[in-house]
Amino acid sequence: MTLRPAEFSDASSIATLCIEVWAGTYLKQGINGFFADYVLEEFTSAKTRDLIADPAQFILVSQNTNGIDGVMRLSSNISGPVEACSKWEISTLYVQPRHQGKGIGARLLRAACEEAIQRGASSVWLTTNSQNAPAIAFYLKQGFTKISTTDFRIGNEGYQNDVLVRALG
Repeated sequence: MTLRPAEFSDASSIATLCIEVWAGTYLKQGINGFFADYVLEEFTSAKTRDLIADPAQFILVSQNTNGIDGVMRLSSNISGPVEACSKWEISTLYVQPRHQGKGIGARLLRAACEEAIQRGASSVWLTTNSQNAPAIAFYLKQGFTKISTTDFRIGNEGYQNDVLVRALG
């Protein structure tokens, strides 16, 4: 497993990985048009290329011998959902389900924190669905603390997310 910065040529692989993880995590009772439309509009190669080109984004991928199995995106200059959040958000941390439990997520998260420290951050924050117990347990184990909740919005619908923060340094 190698961690490396994302390249434009990775855009379709990253988008596909995000679709796989997002749908597998949140669409457990079936797929309807509302969520399918969101996923197919949100996770595209074009949007991923735009994120890779954006200097406010730091994107790493985990690559094995066959391809990308994980992705992490650290975003700077982001306004958090609550006052206690810094300007540094772990916007994405996805690992293919069949590769979870191998330390990929922890390595990507450590790399994100190291990059944030190098850029002068004293903390990072993220949100995760309040019903995603495995993700919450993972982040708590990695030194994050729940400080609040917020709504993740898709159109007019809101879904409760936990806001977690980790001090750096």
